[in-house]
Amino acid sequence: MRIATWNVNSIRQRLTHVLAFLKEAEPDALCLQELKCVDADFPRAEIEEAGWQVTTHGQKGFNGVAIISRSALEDVRRGLPGDESDEQARYLEGVLPHGDGVVRLASIYLPNGNPPNTEKYPYKLAWMERLAVHAKGLLAHEEPLVLAGDYNVIPEPRDARDPAAWAGDALFLPPTRTAFRKLQSLGFTEALRATTDAAGLYTFWDYQAGAWQRNNGIRIDHLLLSPQAADRLGAVSIAKHVRGWDKASDHVPVLIELN
Repeated sequence: MRIATWNVNSIRQRLTHVLAFLKEAEPDALCLQELKCVDADFPRAEIEEAGWQVTTHGQKGFNGVAIISRSALEDVRRGLPGDESDEQARYLEGVLPHGDGVVRLASIYLPNGNPPNTEKYPYKLAWMERLAVHAKGLLAHEEPLVLAGDYNVIPEPRDARDPAAWAGDALFLPPTRTAFRKLQSLGFTEALRATTDAAGLYTFWDYQAGAWQRNNGIRIDHLLLSPQAADRLGAVSIAKHVRGWDKASDHVPVLIELN
């Protein structure tokens, strides 16, 4: 089974990119983030015509997550539990049948949190705490589980070309990184770091200041695996070449293979 995650930074602007990646990578599921449209405006028809199932949780102009899959998702949940007042579309979960088994899969668009001296940062940390509570409950099912998405977290200095430039940013502040480690400590394996300790592996390059041309990137797109999924992990890859496509997203897909 091949599962990918990708912040497309507007699905309507990046539809041709998504279709091209689906054809190239042939994943069983692709988790998308930052759709920037409501469900009714998602280009469902074009993707379904290419042979895919589509499940969305959109929001006008901001956020929005989706899962494109070979087979229809079951037991779908839209929204992260723990705060009924939270209307931001950042979490989508479902069960993906595969052969004789299933994989529970979530597409996550974790809050950015900037500027840190505003209400946006406490919201980020509270969201991460809610995610940890929900994830702990999911682990109790003892099934293959993949939490995939744009976490807006730079886990370690080696995950940034220039760590000092991010020292005061919500993506790299100590409480952010501590919350990410707390999530992992529940029993999750971070897919890429289970396969390599290498530095210089990035998933995001800003549109500003020639970041892509200078490879001034950061790694903020992650897949966290339950023990049952981690036992099946065969490979992890970053589709870096996608950032060089015309009018590309500032993020690139990350792909895992589960045996």
